[in-house]
Amino acid sequence: MLRKTTLITGGAGFIGSHTALTLINAGQQVLVLDNLSNSCRESITRLEQLTHTRVEFIEGDVRNQKLLDDIFSHFDIDAVVHFASLKSVEQSVRNPLDYYANNVAGTLNLCRSMARAKVFNLVFSSSATVYGDPARTPILEDLGTGKPTNPYGRTKLMIEELLTDLATSDPRWSIALLRYFNPIGAHESGMIGEDPTGKPSNLLPCLTQVAIGRIPELTVYGSDYPTVDGTCVRDYIHVVDLADGHLKALQALRDSSGVNVWNLGTGVGYSVLQMIRNFEAVTGITIPFQFAPRRAGDIAQCWADASKAGRELGWAAERDLERMIVDSWRWQSHNPLGYRSSPVPQFAHK
Repeated sequence: MLRKTTLITGGAGFIGSHTALTLINAGQQVLVLDNLSNSCRESITRLEQLTHTRVEFIEGDVRNQKLLDDIFSHFDIDAVVHFASLKSVEQSVRNPLDYYANNVAGTLNLCRSMARAKVFNLVFSSSATVYGDPARTPILEDLGTGKPTNPYGRTKLMIEELLTDLATSDPRWSIALLRYFNPIGAHESGMIGEDPTGKPSNLLPCLTQVAIGRIPELTVYGSDYPTVDGTCVRDYIHVVDLADGHLKALQALRDSSGVNVWNLGTGVGYSVLQMIRNFEAVTGITIPFQFAPRRAGDIAQCWADASKAGRELGWAAERDLERMIVDSWRWQSHNPLGYRSSPVPQFAHK
């Protein structure tokens, strides 16, 4: 009989917490491991309120081999969804050693513990950054990986190669590499969302923090890219759609072996200036901004072709940009200080 517990590393973070919620709502038992370096214990409390169930949580780091071995020996784990990583492009350029130590070495430790426990189902949180500066858009999986333009992306590509080598060496491994684009949005309840530690590096949390008054103005990095208006173009995907993709991938792993690669995106790209105008139109709030020089590690544009995930997983992004902005703003406006806001909101949800 298959084991019933899914270990979610980094499960208190933005994407991890939404995936935990999706898995729990699908009837799965989850165990969350997170070192809380860029997340908050409060997200677990709110998961429990949303699901009306106790969520097993361990505060710890994937670089701690003994802790990982103990977890696999004490819990009946069937599969792992691996989010635990540092994720800022900008910070990775400044502190590359931290990114290699945390992302690559942490994954190596995780795989060693999984192999010792004979747990071979793994969904890896990869990124479109592995394509580097793509030769064409939209990006298909068969484009092949390129040369990532920053250390963050290089760690993701190194991990993909590590996992591919692992699956080649042992046919018991069943691994999903989910290359997703730019997750935004929040759960419709407004109870869980993106709450970065310190100044956010991604566009949407910057927009919402300007709108709520935590940041005086938005900085737009680069106005001379070869795009529709000179600013970077990205494929934004609702985090709940992304979480659904992880559930679909987990279900597919149990009937496959080897490595499977899927893009998760909407197939539509928006520039930074288009995002600002859309945010203003949806919320009615004017966003002050200023241009700054290009940021190291950024590329001009990328968006996905996710048709392979549609064919093989039965998955497609369902929520449009307006819904993404509405849900992001609901989260931020009801939680002006993120998870440090008090009292805990109680909102109706489906």
